[in-house]
Amino acid sequence: MSAADNKQMITNMFAELSKGNGAAFLDAMADDIKYTLQGRTKFSGTMNGKNEVLAKLLGPLGAALDGGITLTPYNFIADGDYVVMLANGKATTKSGKPYNNSYCHVFKLVGGKVKEINEYLDTAMVDDAFGK
Repeated sequence: MSAADNKQMITNMFAELSKGNGAAFLDAMADDIKYTLQGRTKFSGTMNGKNEVLAKLLGPLGAALDGGITLTPYNFIADGDYVVMLANGKATTKSGKPYNNSYCHVFKLVGGKVKEINEYLDTAMVDDAFGK
């Protein structure tokens, strides 16, 4: 796939997620995805495979949020197999705390699937919203 195709795929992936279509988000990922969330938060670390991403990140995060999270991308850069996305998030925890973080995601795509994700965010905000 071209850089433009990869950029469009990531754009579509997050457009579907913002509509509440989590299945499309997961379907875009390779089964053996490597997902690294930077920092030392309770969600940080490297997860290998969709099942581990669901068990250690998406499941616990979803359980802690009231109504999920909306990510609004505002800039994309694509080069070869890589797409970088800047986005703002908006959510509320079940305890009523706002969780409105800013993100930089670096995606590596292989064979039409997201093979790697590196996520950078304000980790202090994660700790404030969800505890350590």
